[in-house]
Amino acid sequence: FEEYKKAYKESVENPESFWASIAEDFVWRKKWDNVLEFDFHKPEVKWFKGAKLNITENCLDRHIAEKGNQTALIWEPNNPKDDSKKFTYNELLQQVCRVANMLKAHGIKKGDRVCIYMPMIPELAFAVLACARVGAVHSVVFAGFSSGSLVDRINDSGCRLILTADGGNRGDKKLDLKKIVDEAIEKCPTIEKSIIFKHIDIPVTMKPGRDLWWHEEIGKADSTCLAEEMDAEDLL
Repeated sequence: FEEYKKAYKESVENPESFWASIAEDFVWRKKWDNVLEFDFHKPEVKWFKGAKLNITENCLDRHIAEKGNQTALIWEPNNPKDDSKKFTYNELLQQVCRVANMLKAHGIKKGDRVCIYMPMIPELAFAVLACARVGAVHSVVFAGFSSGSLVDRINDSGCRLILTADGGNRGDKKLDLKKIVDEAIEKCPTIEKSIIFKHIDIPVTMKPGRDLWWHEEIGKADSTCLAEEMDAEDLL
């Protein structure tokens, strides 16, 4: 606790030097010009101005050399009778790159918005990291919210693509996520494509030209994807 109090005092009294020392442990494409610029009258706060990086290189790539075969992600299923899944850093990076390439194949690029409406499955984590890898902005919507809530969030951010699943589990209850997405998309003119992960294998209606199966699209994607260079102040 004494160490915590000392660190906290330093962060308050000398925020620039404190956070610069923390940031030294990150992987940067280009170091910052200034740690902190702020004007509380506007208000406007900018951190690490001029710095370039991609957060997924810090989450994944940096660990491959020494920790590639260590477990990076453990997934526990909704049903305790089902098997859990483990992914090493090598496997996680490959999965993220495949999803990133799948997004790029459908026109998603730096600055685009992607809505993620998925159950708590590993592919949700892959999707979030994949968006960050290509520089897209991800809007994660809790897979339990109504179609109306989904409409509001998609239209507010102008999402071009939505990642979802056929359905999900909440305890003993099965949720028909694809049906909710279909209802929402009718009121979301910016959505061009919907990519659906087959999770609980329930019947769904697929609209030609718009709806695509995750397992089919990911099968076309390469497992290597260079991370997009981002500015430290870019949206994540």
